[in-house]
Amino acid sequence: MTAGHLRRVQETAGQWLAPESDPTHRLPAGGIGTMAVMAESILVTGGAGYIGSHVVRQLVERGERVVVLDNLSTGYRSAVLGAPLVVGDTGDAQAVSRVLAEHNVGTVMHFAAHTIVPESVSKPLKYYGNNTCATRNLLECCDRAGVKHFVFSSTAAVYGIPAEGLAREESPTAPINPYGLSKLMSEWMLRDLAAASALRYVALRYFNVAGSDPGGRLGHTAPTATLLVKVACQHAAGVRPALQIFGTDYPTPDGTGVRDYIHVEDLASAHLRALDYLRNGGSSTTLNCGYGHGYSVREVLRMVERVSGKPLVIEESPRRAGDPPSLVAHAERIRAALGWSPRFDDLETIVRTQLEWEYRLQREPSLQRN
Repeated sequence: MTAGHLRRVQETAGQWLAPESDPTHRLPAGGIGTMAVMAESILVTGGAGYIGSHVVRQLVERGERVVVLDNLSTGYRSAVLGAPLVVGDTGDAQAVSRVLAEHNVGTVMHFAAHTIVPESVSKPLKYYGNNTCATRNLLECCDRAGVKHFVFSSTAAVYGIPAEGLAREESPTAPINPYGLSKLMSEWMLRDLAAASALRYVALRYFNVAGSDPGGRLGHTAPTATLLVKVACQHAAGVRPALQIFGTDYPTPDGTGVRDYIHVEDLASAHLRALDYLRNGGSSTTLNCGYGHGYSVREVLRMVERVSGKPLVIEESPRRAGDPPSLVAHAERIRAALGWSPRFDDLETIVRTQLEWEYRLQREPSLQRN
């Protein structure tokens, strides 16, 4: 039976495929029809979080069958749109295996992780436990279940301080903080598992994610976030009394750190492109996910002032441990490999969508409760 001879049938127990030539074929009331074949689904770990929720929404809008696994430590139920949510942890082998089997998972998109660089420096074992050890558990469960495709949420922090602040995929990996190293160790495990099994993967090394769904449905909800654009827009919206610049003596044009800021919608779309690439037989690969140009902290703050129409109260503080002076993506390979074409490569758009989300959070505080 080919895909052209199948049609999707919705049932309360899930989604199933039945022959298009047999309009009378239905699941019996008491269980699964003998001719029915369960459609493969996509497991999104951390799908109630900032980036994962945007990916889930895009997958659902495209008609994919999706299930979310999230322990809600930093995610929110309200962020999961159109997909079932299983509250659980990627470090729980029994829970992971049950979800993989019950939902016939063929692809895993793995976002669940701790992501705050300074915290990783002060609490390294927390990051190795959740980011590395839990990922190892997830990969073992995937191997046993025969999962075919894996899309991994990695980070540009694996590069440490690249030469001239520009990171290519072949640049040396030399993390300067436990967050980056915890992700790099996960990349190594994924690479080695793929070499020993039929699993194929795409590891996406994110640069600085920012912005929110332009439709206003989703955004970065966590009130204690540390990402610059989020924090600056919180301040502009009156949530924070001031904001800090950490380091004004870096070897950059204005002394503040330079980063490649990528809109979360473009980042999410890269995951769908990665899925298509794997489904079409693409080999395992690791790709930078950024725009290929950067902005300094001061440039970002000036844009927030311009978009909000309000002056910001800025405090200058010493450098934070684990922060490189400049980190910008060489981002040509992802465009060629995945046919990815970003739509929101514009700092004003990034800031405006983030600020609109902060105003919505003030109007609807229930969005920040689980």
